[in-house]
Amino acid sequence: MLVAGLVGLAIGVAGMLAFRASEAQRRARLDSDEPVLPKGAADVLSVVGRAYVIVDGIDGVVRASPAAYAFGLVRGHTIVHSELLDLTARVRRDGVIEERQLELPRGPLGQGTIIVHARIAALGEEYILILADDRTEITRTEEIRNDFVANVSHELKTPVGAISLLAEALDDAASDEVAVRRFAQRMHKESGRLSALVQDIIELSRLQGTDVVRRGKAVNINAVIAEAVDRNKLPAESKQMDIVVGGKIDAPVYGDPDLLMTAFRNLIDNAIRYSPDGTRVGVGLRSRDGLAQISVTDQGLGITPEEQERIFERFYRIDAARSRQTGGTGLGLSIVKHVVSNHGGEVTVWSQQGQGSTFTVRLPEMETADDDGAGPAASVTAGAVQESRHESAGNDKGSSVQNQGVKA
Repeated sequence: MLVAGLVGLAIGVAGMLAFRASEAQRRARLDSDEPVLPKGAADVLSVVGRAYVIVDGIDGVVRASPAAYAFGLVRGHTIVHSELLDLTARVRRDGVIEERQLELPRGPLGQGTIIVHARIAALGEEYILILADDRTEITRTEEIRNDFVANVSHELKTPVGAISLLAEALDDAASDEVAVRRFAQRMHKESGRLSALVQDIIELSRLQGTDVVRRGKAVNINAVIAEAVDRNKLPAESKQMDIVVGGKIDAPVYGDPDLLMTAFRNLIDNAIRYSPDGTRVGVGLRSRDGLAQISVTDQGLGITPEEQERIFERFYRIDAARSRQTGGTGLGLSIVKHVVSNHGGEVTVWSQQGQGSTFTVRLPEMETADDDGAGPAASVTAGAVQESRHESAGNDKGSSVQNQGVKA
């Protein structure tokens, strides 16, 4: 019995050792079958500065950066876009790096898209690396620039071509004094349009290159409005129109006085151009909730809701024929929008057909030393602009008209 017990114990120990050896072999086999990232790859990806996704042999997401999720490239452990999966399959099949710029849906709903520059390459023996760089803003800025150049070229052709034709007509009618006088007047008008267009293009380029934060200073908006009104007196008098100013801004704003004057001059000039002779243009000023609010009201034909969405676009004209007659370039309101935006403010429009229009500019006022010892720094919160954004446009019009004494 003693021998039998020793034999049983030996068999049990041998079985346990055999089991443990088997488990160790199985774990070693599993570890050797599991592919691993090349040494140092994770450290490099963490500082590469681009969105990245690593997929395995069956396109499962092994690792992805937060930016990849933010861009909508990955959801859970799955690549969302079939275009990326196709490129991944091609790299896995050919072993050649693929590089492509793709326009992809930003999410499952809506029409929003994101433009990414994707680079796909093999990473080790089992993995595929997808690098993505967001090019949405760069691409759209480039498109806007190209459109702007094309629009400028088109707009310049019109007055230049007209002047050329009028010069030929003037030469042919040299012996006709009446015709010469008529053609000379039209040449003068077209040259004025060309000069105004070039000046507006220069102004738009200048304001885009101006750093308001660094070059700005405390600006008295009341003085800026007074100068803008003064520069529009002659056009107003030529149409027997009055410019009525009412109200006052209590605090200065931080910015560039020349750019602000240009913006308000364009707003007032726009109101004069598109208002009937013998009417009034009202300019209302007031301070409210830390914002300087300036409203310019005309008694024109008004603007439809559809057109209100586009009037701040470059070269957009509500009535092209009427704009040619009034000499408008289509850049005035675009300049206004850019200037106001660069100063941390906003410009809105209220209009109804047959009741005129009111353009309202809101700019953050500077806090004075009496307020909190902040000195000349403009420290008005952006929330004030957001809160006032939802203010009733009808109330804006009513208050500005009351300040001006102008009947809408």
